[in-house]
Order: sequence, then structure tokens, then C-alpha cells
Amino acid sequence: MAAAPSSMLTAASLSFSALPASRLRAAASFAAAPRRAAATPVVVRAAAASSKATTAAEAAPKKKRVTGITQPKPVSPALQAIVGLPEIPRTEALKRLWAYIKQHNLQDPADKKVVVCDEKLKNLFAGRERVGFLEIAKLLNPHFVK
Repeated sequence: MAAAPSSMLTAASLSFSALPASRLRAAASFAAAPRRAAATPVVVRAAAASSKATTAAEAAPKKKRVTGITQPKPVSPALQAIVGLPEIPRTEALKRLWAYIKQHNLQDPADKKVVVCDEKLKNLFAGRERVGFLEIAKLLNPHFVK
């Protein structure tokens, strides 16, 4: 019989393992090695977790100074009628404004990106009947007293 061409498959090349044969033998010997008790790694992990907890507890008292849009600012009477507070951060004012809009069902049913203003919102948004949701933050600027 003739010798098999070099392009033919051999039994070694049909192995279904992704590891080369030398690494396969090492992996098999590792699997046969006796296992350590599970309690040792758990104790080490618990100790590591407790050290992280103490560093987090030490860092907790250090609060960042409130600045920018999270700093409470005095608001105009028109905005105060909706948000209910005389001094509020810009982020919280937007949250409460959207809660007011949804509570009173003021979004246009055909286009939810548009707010149909009631009397309070007309007073807030310079008399406009309809306001796009991207315009709301811009229209609130004059209501935050500097």
C-alpha cells in the first residue's frame, strides 16, 4: 500500500481538545492531584473582604462638596409652585417637574416627546402651549435665581 499523503488527517489531529497534547497531559495530571480543603480559601477571602469593608468605612465620612447642578439654588415662585420647595438642586427640580407632567398626564398622546402645558406650566415656560422635552432644561434656566 502507498504511504499516506501529508495532507491526510491522522488520529492525533482529530483530537477534540483545544489544548496541545503536551498541555493535555499536564492538565490530566493536575486533575488527578488531591484537592485541598475548601475552608482555607474561604477564610482568606473573608479576611480580604473584611479589610475592604474597613477601608470603605473609613472613606464614608469624607463627603464631596456639593457643586454644579446638584447644589441647591433658590427658585422662582412659578417653579416653586410645581416643585414645592423654595431651594432645590437643578436635578431634583427636573425630576419633580417630570413627575408633575406624568401625574397630570400632560404629554401629547401622539408624540410623547412634547409636553402640552397647563396653566402652571404656561406660567413656567413663558406662555408657550407646547414644549419639546429637550427645551425644558433650557426654559428652566431663568427660574433658578443666581
